[in-house]
Amino acid sequence: MDYLNKEAAANNWCITVADTTPVSLPVITINTNRIQTIVFNLENTLERKELIANSDLVISLLPPALHPVIAADCLQYKKHLLTSASVDDSIMSLQDPIKQQGLLFLYEVGLNPGIDHMSAIRQIHRIKANGGTITSFRSHCGGLISPESDDNPWHYKITGTPYNIVLAGKDGAVFKENGAVCQWPYEQLFDPNRVIHIPDLGYLAWYPNRNSLQYMPLYGLPEASTFVRTTLRYPEFCFGWKNVVELKLTDATKRYHTNGVTLQEFFQTHFASHGFSEWIEKQLTSRFAQTKQLLEKLQQLLDAEQEAGEEERKALQDFMMVDNQGKLMDVNLDSIKTQAAATVAGQMHEANLSMKQLFFLGMDDDQTFINKGECSAAEVLQFALEQKLLLQPADKDLVVLHHEIGYELDGIQHLTSSNLVVKGEDHIKTAMAKTSELPLAMAAKQILQGNIRETGVHIPVLSSVYTPVLQELETNGLHFNTIDTIIQ
Repeated sequence: MDYLNKEAAANNWCITVADTTPVSLPVITINTNRIQTIVFNLENTLERKELIANSDLVISLLPPALHPVIAADCLQYKKHLLTSASVDDSIMSLQDPIKQQGLLFLYEVGLNPGIDHMSAIRQIHRIKANGGTITSFRSHCGGLISPESDDNPWHYKITGTPYNIVLAGKDGAVFKENGAVCQWPYEQLFDPNRVIHIPDLGYLAWYPNRNSLQYMPLYGLPEASTFVRTTLRYPEFCFGWKNVVELKLTDATKRYHTNGVTLQEFFQTHFASHGFSEWIEKQLTSRFAQTKQLLEKLQQLLDAEQEAGEEERKALQDFMMVDNQGKLMDVNLDSIKTQAAATVAGQMHEANLSMKQLFFLGMDDDQTFINKGECSAAEVLQFALEQKLLLQPADKDLVVLHHEIGYELDGIQHLTSSNLVVKGEDHIKTAMAKTSELPLAMAAKQILQGNIRETGVHIPVLSSVYTPVLQELETNGLHFNTIDTIIQ
């Protein structure tokens, strides 16, 4: 709204912000007379159609299930439509009439999907224009909490839609890795050990997004041996969410009466019917047993070292072993002790973290009442997240977008890394708000000024769309750092 407000003043535009509840705008310091806010009922057909008929362009931030209604109205009254929602079959069925009316319905214009499409395609087009052949594509994107505001055992706070966080990954994921199509179920996605290093930030865990394969033809990479789009989180979040999935806390079956019920009572009831005791036995007792065994072996190693003479210790310090592939490898005794100690510490940390995260969500909270009527576990989990993991006024969030594109040029293998890190200002002017909504506002400006003339249903993978929007983003401080490396 800050961006559109300034552009409205420069271009003599008027903006209507419509919502089903009283609209709360961010602080806008100039030209607020160019913005009107209204409360409307989406199911009031006459009111909705009149609102759209009196517009030149519509930006929809409604839940995806409602977009077909808005799309039908925009087609009827010949209005351009922009949204960050994903393209689906219902909108593609309108491709021909939309094109015939000279309209542009631009979907997936947000962060992920959105900026990720535009920045990736720009690099892909550049590489191909220089004669390169792309062999692999990896795109990682996530909304995180900035380190200075990271103060809970989940290492996470809500920066997007809570409902989407709870649902993430429920349908599993499909992607391509080294020529093979990988199809992972929900239970396999959240592995805290599957990490990538982000410059100046450290290691982040990733899990694959739904169906990456559908974007291969749109990106012009049908022959790439690797193609995957992912979500980034701190490893501790993936560790905890894997537990959440195992404990059936994302189950969508309505089975709980929550009026007058506290979070503690819900967790007690849910866990009693989902084998929490057995889960604890499996997750914690086995982990402690492994730790105990490792500590005993480490102590035996230390005792043997102490009992050996000086010459024997020197001989033992560096020796050779055969790995599980039959190859010789050098082993250093001090290195073994260090790694063993780190493994013990890691196992103890994980055992402790499991309980800390569940308690933080409200497992012992007898003061917070749910009062949501008939609910599923997933709905109660969403309520708990909204209570416990909200951004506080001084909190800063973080958006990270990282592409890795492997390609061959003149017989030489290259890897291009493209990196964007954006930090929020506070709990309102967040990095997530900036990166997910600015592309919509900027694309709207370009369409209204006649700089984007495409028609039909599109996502922003066309140069005529992504070039002006990316240029405008860079003007507003969203810069990608790109490094091209030759792989030996």
